[in-house]
Parts: sequence; structure tokens; C-alpha cells
Amino acid sequence: MILYGGGGHAKVVMDCIWDAASSVSGVFDDNPKIELPQGVQYLGSYSAIVGFQYPIVVSIGNNKIRFNVVPNIKHRFGKAIHPSALVSSYCQIGDGCMILHGSIIQSGTEIGRHVIVNTAASVDHDNIIGNFVHIAPHATLCGGVQIGEGTFVGAGATVINNIKIGKWCTIGAGAVVIDDLPDYSTAVGVPARILDK
Repeated sequence: MILYGGGGHAKVVMDCIWDAASSVSGVFDDNPKIELPQGVQYLGSYSAIVGFQYPIVVSIGNNKIRFNVVPNIKHRFGKAIHPSALVSSYCQIGDGCMILHGSIIQSGTEIGRHVIVNTAASVDHDNIIGNFVHIAPHATLCGGVQIGEGTFVGAGATVINNIKIGKWCTIGAGAVVIDDLPDYSTAVGVPARILDK
């Protein structure tokens, strides 16, 4: 597999790939000073012809940057799923997703493309997760939750059953979401309240 992005998030994605008994053939990144583990080749800025035989994962934690990068990629997209993740056989996971260490995805859940389910996050049954979402470490989504494109669910946040969260929202760390949230909102606290802009 090849990665696009060599920052901190990429290190975790590399561990996912290695622990799944696969290999990282190289990393595209515009920064020639990135530090990569021994044996991982720096490939320079993205090129559609370099390593085209390998699938690629855009290993960038920021949803907006990932969203802007993906349309320029010509490689086929892979998935990085850590072997410690508990993933139901009865869920759907889109291309380019990163399902990290100790995370849980339950039956009936549909996860879009280029989504991050981060360390020890829990996504319960029948969730619908839009493209480019990031569910941060230890966040919990109860059953029947819907999350729109590009939304960030902060570390340790909880979303109760059957809540609908719009696109490009931000949910603060530790928040408890008990009401639906409209597009582009930022919500923090217990219970979560929308911040005025």
C-alpha cells in the first residue's frame, strides 16, 4: 500500500497496515523533510504514475484537507483496518477508510469513503456515516446515528441513539449530543450546546 501524507496520523495508519501483515511501499508528501520509519520510501509530491500498481490511503487527519486531496488521486483507494478492530461482517466500509486500533463497528452500519474511525472509537448498530468524517479516539456513537459529510466528532464525545448530525459539523471533546445538529454547527459541553458564531 502507498500513503498520501506523512504526518502524525500517517504513523498510526502505518502501524495498522504493518499489524495487518501488509507493507507500506512509500509515502507521498509535499514536505521533503518528513521523517519516515526505516524502510519506508519517500516518494515526493503526488504522481499518478508512481506506484500505480498499489492501492493508496490518504493518511491525513484533517477532514477538509483530505476532502481537497482525494479528487486529485488517480490510484485506486485501499482501506487500512487494524486487526484489533472489531468490525461486523454485516456493515459496509467505503474505500479509503482508516479503522484504527481497538475501534468497534457494529452490524448494519454504513460508513462512507475516506472516513477515520480512530483509536477505541465505538460505532454502534445501524449508523450512517458520511464521507470524510473523523470519529476521534474513544468517541461513542450509539445506535441509529446519522452523521453528515466532513463532520468531526471529538475525543471522548458521545452521541445518543437516533441523532442526526449535519455535514461539516464539529463536536467538541467530551461533549454529549442529545439533540440533532444542523449543518456547519459547532457543539460543545454536557449536554452539547451549539456555539454562536
